[in-house]
Amino acid sequence: MRHLNGHRKLGRTSSHRLALLKNLSISLVEHGKIETTVEKAKELRSYVEKLITTAKKGDSNAHRAIFASLQNKEATKKLLNEVAPAYASRNGGYTRIIRTRIRRGDAATMAYIELV
Repeated sequence: MRHLNGHRKLGRTSSHRLALLKNLSISLVEHGKIETTVEKAKELRSYVEKLITTAKKGDSNAHRAIFASLQNKEATKKLLNEVAPAYASRNGGYTRIIRTRIRRGDAATMAYIELV
């Protein structure tokens, strides 16, 4: 039974999974919209929305927490200075997942995840 298991394993070790989510988050913040598999997009959604909620506070502690998660100066600055103020009046739901196609090589369902 999968009680209290709150994340998808994505066929990776925990360190590989965290690196994957970090890199996908950096790409999403920099580009605003990326294409990935539906499972990765669903897992990324909770990861990024927690970062945006933290960034909305805007203090130095939030800056440190976001940099610790992303480890990228440019993405951290953009998240704090551009992305988070745009969602100041919003209480969640910062991302949207749109299913696009089935990937030809392995028949994985692909989707766009974008910032609303």
